[in-house]
Amino acid sequence: MACLLTAATAMANSHWVGTWGTAPQLVENNNNPPSPGLSNNSLRQIVQVSIGGEKVRLKLTNEFSKGATQIKAVELAYAKTSGSSSEIDESSTVSLSFGGNASVTMPAGGKAVSDPVSMHLEGRQNVAITIHYGSASSTSVSGHPGSRTTSYLKSGNTTDFSNATKTDHWYNILALEVEAPEEAGAVAILGNSITDGRGSTTNQQNRWADVLSRRLLANEPTDQVGVLNMGIGGNCVLGGGLGPAAVNRYQRDLLGQEGVKWIILFEAVNDLGSAGNGVQTARRIIDVYKQIIREAHQKGIYVFGGTITPFKGNNYYSIDHENGRSVLNKWIRTTKMLDGVIDFDKAVRNPQDTAAMQRDFLFENDWLHLNAKGYETMGGCIDLSLFTKTDPLAADDEEVEYGEVLLWKEAEDLRTETVGKNLRLANDDAASGGKYLETVKNITTAAPSDSANILVLRFNVTTANTYYIYARVNCPTWDDDSYWIGFDSQMNDFVNGLQTGGSWDWKLLYSGFMQTGSHQLNIAGREDGACIDKFCITADPEPPTGKGGTSTAIKAIPNNSQSAGAVDTYSLSGIRLTAQNAGPYIEVRRSDDGAVVSRKVIRK
Repeated sequence: MACLLTAATAMANSHWVGTWGTAPQLVENNNNPPSPGLSNNSLRQIVQVSIGGEKVRLKLTNEFSKGATQIKAVELAYAKTSGSSSEIDESSTVSLSFGGNASVTMPAGGKAVSDPVSMHLEGRQNVAITIHYGSASSTSVSGHPGSRTTSYLKSGNTTDFSNATKTDHWYNILALEVEAPEEAGAVAILGNSITDGRGSTTNQQNRWADVLSRRLLANEPTDQVGVLNMGIGGNCVLGGGLGPAAVNRYQRDLLGQEGVKWIILFEAVNDLGSAGNGVQTARRIIDVYKQIIREAHQKGIYVFGGTITPFKGNNYYSIDHENGRSVLNKWIRTTKMLDGVIDFDKAVRNPQDTAAMQRDFLFENDWLHLNAKGYETMGGCIDLSLFTKTDPLAADDEEVEYGEVLLWKEAEDLRTETVGKNLRLANDDAASGGKYLETVKNITTAAPSDSANILVLRFNVTTANTYYIYARVNCPTWDDDSYWIGFDSQMNDFVNGLQTGGSWDWKLLYSGFMQTGSHQLNIAGREDGACIDKFCITADPEPPTGKGGTSTAIKAIPNNSQSAGAVDTYSLSGIRLTAQNAGPYIEVRRSDDGAVVSRKVIRK
């Protein structure tokens, strides 16, 4: 009786925990199994688990296949490599059963779970999963194309994989789970190709999630934390892309995993990079994140947010898309709903250009994916104490808060006898203040360097934050809808696609994280016929409406009657005069009650 009680107590104090897993999808045609195909053949696939255990079970999937998949037999064994060869330790081989049978047939859309089997697994053990197929399609297959691990396909029912066909994809395998102590748990990671490991080294298991797993195992307080990589290359949160969208798969890939105690949300770059409106897309992603958080909290699961890494230099980049990334990252860093933040962006960005990645981390110079060094940095930047948290779960909701508009500036106030003089001053009752500036020259091959074609907006930041610079423009067609811009440096970029169809509208010129201190934005006409009315600097990602607010800029006029427009500085907090020349000035302010107040200022 005592032995029975001891065994029952041991079972009660253990549970199933995912030690390895992957997110399945319908395999694309170019990633389907190569010849000789799956049907009546054998496939050996290598995986590297995270935590160890004494009992294991395997999950298979046929979720996306149009027909049934017959499995004649499955064996597990210790693999001698992490994928570079098919060799196994033959003495470690164990055969699996499914409901007591060696074979199992998965119907279209179905799954299969093996019976538990005794098998000692160490942390980061390489495991070979050998499947002997009966009837199976090789053109309608459920799998994971981005394995970054070589699989071995051989004709017939065999365990000899010498001279096998090699393919760097996984098919039909879904998860390995171990029976683990009650305190053990898994972290499930929602991600796209950056989590899936594009840019990591095939058969070296050096994705950032692998780096995290090794660190967790080496740290005694976290050595019972499994890591489940649910990244899918090309995946999106909202829709489109490859594989089921995250909004549709999170219940399966996050909440449906065994033993999950933590979740990392790190997916958005494909949505943002193809967005028509960066801010709106970011806010829709935030809504999905909130939905996941609420459901995870109901299950007692902590949720951490990973900031989206930079992609300037990639085709995904535009000011609008960067704007969306800034909005999403700001929410991740400041929301009260997440239980923790992993600042991947800060870890890998270029300190001199925070919209871009550090060059040392680039994979194939695509300015989006990281190489092994970059993934080492990502996995190494994560605070392991997140996985020892005992704090109450964070909030399940929050009030939406956006920043205030901090500065308005009429475009014509920046034009002087020398600065911006080639921009034509014109009248329009629909313009703010009744005036605007129109570009009269096409300057499309390179940004102008002479002050006659450039407007300079100088300002001072007193609180480091993400800021947005909007302009109210009238750009009737695609042929007159761009401006050269440069932030804190010579102009080396231009913003395009500002077309408004012949009416005035607010468009984003620049967004980014700004440190405290003096900054300036240089703006120059690029295509003739583009008209600019007014500027707005704000911490609010939503663009202004109408004619905007009353200009709060200081008009500083030196005693020698020369315009000070090119040397004024405008503060984002309590507008203050910092004109460069000494002498008497007139400071004009608008007080809180709307009255215009002017006074003489002696600048020494």
